[in-house]
Amino acid sequence: MKLRFCCALLLTLLATGVQAGPATLPATAASSSSPPSTCAAPAAASSIDKKASAVFKPVQPTDVETEAAQLSARFLTRFHYDAKPLDDAMSQKIFNDYLKALDGSKLFFTQADVDKFAPLKTKLDDAIWNRDLSGPFAMFNLYVKRALDRFEYARGLLKQHFDFTTDATFDLDRKNAPWPKDAQALDALWKKRVMNDWLRLKLTGKKPADIRKVLDRRYKGYIDRIHQLDGQDAFQLFMDTVARTTDPHTDYFGPRRAENFAIAMRLSLEGIGAVLQEDNDYTQIRELVPGGPASDSGQIHVGDRIVGVAQGKDGCMMDVIGWRLDDVVDKIRGKKGTVVRLEIIPAKAGLDGKHTVVTLTREKVTIKEQAAKKKIIKVTEGGKTHLIGVIDLPSFYEDFAARSAGDPDYKSATRDVAKLLKELKQKGVDGIIVDLRNNGGGSLSEAVNLTGLFIDKGPVVQVRQSDGSVEVDADTDPGMVWAGPLAVMVNRGTASASEIFTSALKDYGRGIVIGEPTFGKGTVQNLVNLDRFGSHPGKKPTYGELKMTIAKFFRINGGSTQLRGVKPDIGFPKNGDDKDFGEDTYDNALPWTHIAPAKYRKVADLESLVPVLEKKHQQRVAKSPAWKLLLDELAVYRKNRARTEVSLNADKREAQRKHFEALQKSFNARHKAIDGSTDSIQVQLDDGLQPDERSLKNQIKDEKEAENAHDVMLDETAHIVADEVDLIHAKPKLASEVLPYGGKQTPGFGLPALKVASDAGGAASSH
Repeated sequence: MKLRFCCALLLTLLATGVQAGPATLPATAASSSSPPSTCAAPAAASSIDKKASAVFKPVQPTDVETEAAQLSARFLTRFHYDAKPLDDAMSQKIFNDYLKALDGSKLFFTQADVDKFAPLKTKLDDAIWNRDLSGPFAMFNLYVKRALDRFEYARGLLKQHFDFTTDATFDLDRKNAPWPKDAQALDALWKKRVMNDWLRLKLTGKKPADIRKVLDRRYKGYIDRIHQLDGQDAFQLFMDTVARTTDPHTDYFGPRRAENFAIAMRLSLEGIGAVLQEDNDYTQIRELVPGGPASDSGQIHVGDRIVGVAQGKDGCMMDVIGWRLDDVVDKIRGKKGTVVRLEIIPAKAGLDGKHTVVTLTREKVTIKEQAAKKKIIKVTEGGKTHLIGVIDLPSFYEDFAARSAGDPDYKSATRDVAKLLKELKQKGVDGIIVDLRNNGGGSLSEAVNLTGLFIDKGPVVQVRQSDGSVEVDADTDPGMVWAGPLAVMVNRGTASASEIFTSALKDYGRGIVIGEPTFGKGTVQNLVNLDRFGSHPGKKPTYGELKMTIAKFFRINGGSTQLRGVKPDIGFPKNGDDKDFGEDTYDNALPWTHIAPAKYRKVADLESLVPVLEKKHQQRVAKSPAWKLLLDELAVYRKNRARTEVSLNADKREAQRKHFEALQKSFNARHKAIDGSTDSIQVQLDDGLQPDERSLKNQIKDEKEAENAHDVMLDETAHIVADEVDLIHAKPKLASEVLPYGGKQTPGFGLPALKVASDAGGAASSH
C-alpha cells in the first residue's frame, strides 16, 4: 500500500507518551543528593571549567551514514518529482543552504571561515557519491568549536560594565547581513548581543548580580548542550540540507525522527504517558496523559524530576542527570507490557529532597490532545438562538501500520470526525465549522475520506506523477455524515492535506471557506525505508527514511494550491506572518501549474449566498468592540514583528517599555469590559527570560490562559454560519441552491429528508 503524505507542518518532537515540552538547554549539574549510579552511564556535559572548545571531540561520519547519504542521492536523482542531477550546480546549492543551516544568523563563522570551506562548493556532490562526508563534518565541527568559543566569550563579558547611554543598536535579523570579517568583528557583534540580553533583564528591575547569574547560567547551558551534539546530529543536519535543496518538503529522517513521525501519524506509542521537558540538567514531568501508566500510578506528578532510569524489575539504575532529553526518552520508551523503573525527585521535595523509585508497566498510550475534538457555540442574535458545532482537527492522522494489519479499530482522523459529527447531530446543532487553522496536513487518504463525510460521492483530488500521468482519488461511498450548513476555518498554517479538503469543498460548493489565504503546499510525499536497500555487512544498521516529493496534487477544477493556497470566501485580517511563512517564501518551491479538471458536478451553488454573508459580517464586526480590539492587537503584533533592530540605549528602551505597558493595560481593560478576561494575548511585556528560565507553574499557567482565551475569529465564524441558517430558513428556495443536492438530504430545512447514510452506519463505518 502506498503511504502518501501531504504534510508541511506536521512533525512534532514526541517523547514518552505524548511529546517533549519546550526545548531547553541544560546548565550545571546540581544534585549532591543523588545516589551513585549502579551501572555505567555516559558522563553528562556540565561544569566545564576550562575553555569549552578545547575539550570538544570532533565527530566523524560512520559507514552507515555515508551509505545512507548515497542511497538518498540515488532516490532523489531518479524518483523525485522534479529530479535533478547531483552535480556541481546542486553542490553549490547544498553548500549555501548548509551554511545557512549551521549559522543562518551569521553569529559564529567569520568570512575567513567561509572562505576556508569555499573549495567544497563544487565537491559536495562528489563527497556524497564517493561516500566521503569528511568535508561537511569538518564544517559542522568548526561550527561547534566557534559556538563554544562564542558562548565562553559571552560569559567573560558578564564581568564588565556596559554603557547603555549610547545610540548603538542590535540587529535582530541578520540573515542578509555580511559575514563578520574576523574575530574582532564577531567580538563587537557578541558584545551587542550580550548587552541586549542584559538590558532586557535590567528593564524588568533585576539587579546586576541577579542579571549576571541568569545570563551566566544561560550561556553555560548553551555550552553544555552544544557538548551533547554528536555525529548523528551532524549527519541529520547535513542530510536535511541535501533533501530540502530539492524542494522544501523532502526530508531525511534519521532513526529517531522516523519514529517520531510515525507516532505523530498514528497518535499513539508504547510508553508511560508523560510529557517531558528539560529543566537545567534534569528531565522534568511537564504533563501526564490521563489513563496512562504514569498518571494511573498516583506516584508521579507534574514537576517531578527524573534522575534515573532502569529496565525491568531488577535492572541497574542509570543516572540520567545532564542527559539530552531524547536520550532519556529512548530509555523510558519500550514495548507494551515491559517494566521501567524511574528514580525521581518529587516536585514538592526540592532538589535536595528524598528520592523515590516508581515501577511502571509500559502500555499503549493514545495522544488525545492531538486528536479531533468538538464543542458547541451558542449564537444568540435577533432573538434567535442557534447551536453551531465546531470540529477542531489538528492534523490528518492515520495509523498506517494498524490499517495495513487489518485492525478494524485503527486510528483515523476521518473515523474520529465522523463520530464527533454524529454526537453533534444528536445535540441538535444547526451548522458545523471544521477548524483547520494551523493544521499542517498528514495523510492524503484521510483528506479524501474526510471530504466524503460532507459529499455523497465523487472525485476529491487529482494526483499527477512526474511522468505526467494523473490519478483521481475519489470518495466512492454514498451518503453524507453531515449534510447541513458547513464552514471551514483556515489560516496561513493550513497546509497540504488541509488544502486538499478545503479546496474540494470549495469546488463542490459544499462549504464556505473563512479566514486567511492558506499555506500553498501542493505536493505529495512518499516514505522510502532505506533499510530495505542498505548493504552494510554484519549487524543490520538503521539507515533511516527518506520522505520524498513524488507527485503534485491538483484541485478537481484543474487548479493547484501550490504557491497560491486556497483563497477564503470571507477573509479575516492577517497577522503578518505571511511574509516569512508559506510556500511562496521558499526559494526552491515547485512552480504553480494547472491541468484539466476532473469530471465532477457542483453539489450546491454558494455564489449568491457569500456576498450576503460577507455584508452581514462586515456590518456586525463594524459594531463589535471585540473585533476592534482584535484589529488593534494585531496591528501592534505586526509592528513588533516587523522590527529588525533594537536600541541599546536604556532610556529609549525604557520609553518603549512604558509605551507597551500602557498599551497592555489598555488592552487588558478592554478585554475585561468585553468578556471578563484580563490578559492580552497579542501584547505582552518582555520579561527578559527564555521559556526554560520560567517556572513550570508559570509556563503551564500561560499556556492555559492562551488556550482558554476568547477566540474572536471562531465566534464570528459561528455567527456567519448562524446567518446562513437564518437565510435558509427564511427562503426555502435558497436552501435548494446552497445546501448539497438541493437540500434533499438535509433534514430540518423545510425540504423532504432522505436517509442520511451515517445514521445507519453506512458512510461513517466505511470511512
